[in-house]
Amino acid sequence: MNIVYLTSEAVPFAKTGGLADVCGTLPAKIAALGHQAVVIMPAFASIRNCGVPIESTDISFAIPMSDKQLVGARLLKAVLPDSEVPVWLIDQPKYFDRLGLYGSADGDYPDNAQRFAFFCRAAMQAITRMGWTVDIVHCNDWQSGLVPALMNNARKREDGLRQFPWVRHAKSVITVHNLAYQGVFPKEEYRWTGEDWIHFNANQYEYYDQVNYLKTALITADMISTVSPKYAEEICTPHHGCGLDQVLLARKGRVSGIINGIDTDVWSPAKDPHLAENYDRSNWQSGKAANKHALQKHFGLAVDPNLPMIGLVGRLAEQKGWDLILPVLEQHLVEDRPIQWVVLGSGGVHFEEALQTLADRYPDRFGLHVGFSDTLAHRIEAGSDLFVMPSHYEPCGLNQLYSLRYGTIPVVTPTGGLANTVIDCTTENLENQSATGFLLKSPSAAGLDEAIGKALQLRYHDWEKWKQIVETAMSQDWSWRKSACQYVELYERTLALR
Repeated sequence: MNIVYLTSEAVPFAKTGGLADVCGTLPAKIAALGHQAVVIMPAFASIRNCGVPIESTDISFAIPMSDKQLVGARLLKAVLPDSEVPVWLIDQPKYFDRLGLYGSADGDYPDNAQRFAFFCRAAMQAITRMGWTVDIVHCNDWQSGLVPALMNNARKREDGLRQFPWVRHAKSVITVHNLAYQGVFPKEEYRWTGEDWIHFNANQYEYYDQVNYLKTALITADMISTVSPKYAEEICTPHHGCGLDQVLLARKGRVSGIINGIDTDVWSPAKDPHLAENYDRSNWQSGKAANKHALQKHFGLAVDPNLPMIGLVGRLAEQKGWDLILPVLEQHLVEDRPIQWVVLGSGGVHFEEALQTLADRYPDRFGLHVGFSDTLAHRIEAGSDLFVMPSHYEPCGLNQLYSLRYGTIPVVTPTGGLANTVIDCTTENLENQSATGFLLKSPSAAGLDEAIGKALQLRYHDWEKWKQIVETAMSQDWSWRKSACQYVELYERTLALR
């Protein structure tokens, strides 16, 4: 198969979140399975410092953004690291040569509707100019959400087929990485699509008299995927559907979920260069003890190998359950419970301030790093006993997968990808040796405290069962190869559609 990936992010070229990890890895894994893969993305300013050679080309074209405005673009070329997958970058400084991908500290860029309509239309033109034979166009999130509709409408017009001959046989897939971000704009922004106003209707672009880029893709794409089977179910409900549940419910037969993989070379306790001591399933006890010792020294915590350590890495945002974590953390510190906590993250100022106050007050039991450090993220995964992740919703989640690989037992809410990847430590699951973590019984501070208490009780009072959980967790396969095979199956089902 020949697959073209359209994305606004891909590591190492541009990143704000998990979308970049997927689109920087999946195409190479698909290519390794014997398929042809190509990535098309904007040439953001960040490509200048990505560490990958960027080649200029003589391929250029112009997009009529209005009756009086032609906007030019040229293609730059690179390659995904450790692969032969070409990355074509759409270079238009007016739209993309900015410090932020989608906005600044003041908020979203006011011309985002125009910027990403241009990206979608330029990607269509780039495919034509390159003369590719295309089986699947795999779009990702709202930034490429116009493409399935553009393909469908071009297919119905003679001039459309002349301009984009590849649409005659190509099919489209849209992956929703987070339904909360949809690309909703005022009605007048529709003009940037270049489409006739006849298409501004509820079956294509229109959404409550606005234009919604993601909703357009959900209605017009041949297949819809998201990043976990549980999230695929949740987004078809009012609670998690973000206003699009009825749209998704109407297409439920075309919606599927595939768990993201992780890079098992980068996230490997056996060869991780960031760790104080490497370890695997056979010697994890000594390895994790050495890494806990190093972590305690790093944060200035009391050096005590017997104290259980709870780790957290991620955004300090409501979605991640910080309204649950903070009361439990404070309670543990105030009551002088025999536990240490370490946190790495940044985000909401009120969360940062509350955490800093606790860190200043209890420096021997709570370590805090506001900001991001890749090295420290690896060390926290290796040195902690538990990893707490009580998200209110979590399309996929990666930190619980890193935790499983590092033998750091996750305590999570049973939502989205967390429910699909962490097997609760019930009596039955302990007996059949499948348990890998602890699920909250209720999404509350009390529910989180109860789950942590259950985990610590097992660690203190039944070491053999705790060993079993750790070793079962470390035996899981969350590699990208597994996920890539599932995507190939999805593409094959899409091509089989009439």
